[in-house]
Amino acid sequence: MLRGACPMSVKDKVPYASVRPVQSLDLLSQREMASLAAAGDEIHQLFRRCALAVMNTGADVDDARELYDQYQDFEVKVVPESRGLKLQLYNCPAQAFVDGKMIEGIRAHLFSALRDIVFTYHKLVEQQHFDLDSPEGITDTVFRILRNGGIVTSNLPPRLVVCWGGHSISRTEYDFTKEVGYQLGLRGFDIATGCGGGAMKGPMKGATIGHGKQLNKGSRFVGISEPGIIAAESPNPLVNELIILPDIEKRLEAFVRLAHGVVVFPGGAGTAEEILYLLGIKMHPANADLPLPLLLAAPESSAGYFQQIDSFLRATLGDEVARHYEIFCGDPATVARVLKKRIKKVRKYRMDKRESFSYNWGLAIPEDLQQPFVPTHDNMAALQLHRRQPVHHLAAELRRAFSGIVTGNIKDFGVRAVEQYGPYRLHGDPDVVGQLGELLAAFVRQGRMKLDASTYVPCFELVT
Repeated sequence: MLRGACPMSVKDKVPYASVRPVQSLDLLSQREMASLAAAGDEIHQLFRRCALAVMNTGADVDDARELYDQYQDFEVKVVPESRGLKLQLYNCPAQAFVDGKMIEGIRAHLFSALRDIVFTYHKLVEQQHFDLDSPEGITDTVFRILRNGGIVTSNLPPRLVVCWGGHSISRTEYDFTKEVGYQLGLRGFDIATGCGGGAMKGPMKGATIGHGKQLNKGSRFVGISEPGIIAAESPNPLVNELIILPDIEKRLEAFVRLAHGVVVFPGGAGTAEEILYLLGIKMHPANADLPLPLLLAAPESSAGYFQQIDSFLRATLGDEVARHYEIFCGDPATVARVLKKRIKKVRKYRMDKRESFSYNWGLAIPEDLQQPFVPTHDNMAALQLHRRQPVHHLAAELRRAFSGIVTGNIKDFGVRAVEQYGPYRLHGDPDVVGQLGELLAAFVRQGRMKLDASTYVPCFELVT
């Protein structure tokens, strides 16, 4: 999704449609189908929001509340049948259909959302089979959700590259992400992203061409989302494996447990959150010798972006942080070549340690990066943005600050809270908060907070 793109009309709606999964017998048990059909309002509304987001693929909207308001009359009903189930859809986005038939990729995403929500709801809420009180239990929960969705595979070599970056980027930046994806595809790498537009779509689009030229079969384009953000970052059409985790922390853990390497492109607050999350892990003493390459890549015209990020990270976390990432400006082929070398080391390490290629169990993730952070005004004001703590803890606190700003920018809950109570207030050491303020101000000037940068009003205030 690019800044300045012409928005698709959202006035056209399909009054009624009925769809079934391709493999209905493999999807849900009869008990699960009956339970979902009679589910309470909370789980029903959760699936309704995700279903609307999936069918909104292709529309340039990054405000969850705007989407929900435009389709207030949208409804979805789960109807159990003896041979499976069907979904009855009312007043749904017309762009999900061609000649009266739902696009196959969107249909697959729709039932992937149903699968993940039902599985998580039954295991987590009804049966309480997940242990969310310990780090080991949370890691096991993420693994089981991924395994249920068919994302964890045991027969593939290390070749999954996670690509992070903003949905509100320039055409030059988008073309760069596409070219890097192309170079990765030529080298046989699969792509995982947050599944939205912009820097999430570009690498997949480029890799599609690269895989095609190499006649690669079974290319994977994994989209990892969560209910709070999927409406603002609807799955792009190239995603062929969609998984929805219960919250942002489990989504981020899924990324790093699956990744064999990470490439970050320019973005806004969400991209800064992802960088800080990974650095909070890489800087933890328990991960000192564990290889997980992190490459920050931008076109030459955006070289200043990662210079700003690098300055911010060094100023807040110390110069030692710079050994945990590499910065590249221009030359997408070099990015791909370097990453290929780094992933060879990942493969050797895991072979030597007899660790899984498909899920990085050996990575130590601090509990403060695993526990869900709810960005209420009180919680945002209570963040510990000071230096009197281990550096990986400060990285985790900064990650939460950016997570709250993302919520206030595009998530329905956050947008409404900011409108009601005013902007979030962030407190901390003057130098830490000052550095944070400079970076956020740059994001605002560069239009990286929202697609419609001209009307952006900051959802935060900094207090020293």
